[in-house]
Amino acid sequence: MGKTVQQKKAAGTMWLLIWGLGLAGQICWNLENQWFNTFVYAKIGKDPSIITGMLICSAAATTFSTFFFGTWIDRTGRRRTFIGIGYILWGIFTILFGMTQFISRERYLALALSVVLADTVMSFFGSMGNDAGFSTWTNDIMNDGNRGQIGAALATQPVLGTILGTVVGGLLVGSDDNYMRLFVVMGLFVIAFGVIALTGMNKSDDMPPHAEGSFMHQFLSVFNFRSFIAIPELVLVNTSVALFFIGFNAFFAYIGNYIIYYLGYTPDMMGIIEAVPLVLAMSAALPAGWLINRNCHTYVSIGSILVMIAGLFILYPIKPSDVDPSRLFQLRLWLGIFIVGVGYIGFLQTVKVWAKQLYPVEARGQFEGIWILFFVLIPMIGGSLLGQTVVRSSGETFINAVSGQTEYIPNGNIFLAGAAAAAAALIPLFATHRRGPARSGR
Repeated sequence: MGKTVQQKKAAGTMWLLIWGLGLAGQICWNLENQWFNTFVYAKIGKDPSIITGMLICSAAATTFSTFFFGTWIDRTGRRRTFIGIGYILWGIFTILFGMTQFISRERYLALALSVVLADTVMSFFGSMGNDAGFSTWTNDIMNDGNRGQIGAALATQPVLGTILGTVVGGLLVGSDDNYMRLFVVMGLFVIAFGVIALTGMNKSDDMPPHAEGSFMHQFLSVFNFRSFIAIPELVLVNTSVALFFIGFNAFFAYIGNYIIYYLGYTPDMMGIIEAVPLVLAMSAALPAGWLINRNCHTYVSIGSILVMIAGLFILYPIKPSDVDPSRLFQLRLWLGIFIVGVGYIGFLQTVKVWAKQLYPVEARGQFEGIWILFFVLIPMIGGSLLGQTVVRSSGETFINAVSGQTEYIPNGNIFLAGAAAAAAALIPLFATHRRGPARSGR
């Protein structure tokens, strides 16, 4: 009886940490991926090149941090320490990012560089706590009995993070564009969960140390990719992830500015417009989790991509004349976001579990770094460059009457570009199906 109670308590603590740390991290990532971009348009200038610089530099910092701290954690086994400290520093630098708005706009170049630098440092410590620490810890505790449930949690957390981040973020920013209030509240929220990780996790949440030679040898060993290439199924899955998220980042980096500056909604309304359809889209996680537990990874992934593309084609033709910014509900806009959300949730939920099942036990931290290459670095560079090209070449262009600078507003072409790039992600998935891998559900 005592053992049963103890097991239930341990399971409860595990799920509290999964949801608490996961959701805090996703809210902060949403803050960076969405509100940082609208912050640039509101406080600095409607210049997509600044957003591109932020995305590329933060992606590079995230990738390096995941490899560096992933190796460090593999060698020391001190997972909980890195999670807690990483989250605390993540929250601190989120607040400091907001303080860049107090730099004089007359020093435009210095202001733009400061924003990019602050975002880069924040991403570095965020990846230490979330990608190298928390994400790898969820892989440690995953087994045949819970992989579908954990996969569902990890897939829905970005959506919940988007919902809470956009709704609460919009309310905090308000009609007066008070971004500092947003960054302080969200930063303190992440700091709080860093403290919880340090005090609430115990030694059982650490892992056995695994050192291979010197730190530098172990750190650099992952870059030869021999162990990665030796798992063809994982190569194909990660290639599909990179292509899918190139398309996703091409439109998602600009969707907030699209809703606010192209369609004419206020920031608080934008949050609700994204949140409600995504809440409904979360229902897709349940059947997807059921299929994942039955190893139907290929079919769910392909279906999810096709669903997201369909949603993007619904959003593509919408113009300002098609909506009334004084009214929240616009059927075509909400339907498109809902369908995009269903595809996004289904794909992310599936590939996260699929990839984690293929990691070598002795190098999970380092393989999480390889995941970041395909999930963050390649997509954020490729997606941001694609999005910037589309916005500059086919978006709405204005001349700022005060500064004389050209301003660029994203329109529906970002969705068309995203759909085209995401469609390429089908190719490696068809290859996994032809190979007949053990986990494809065949």
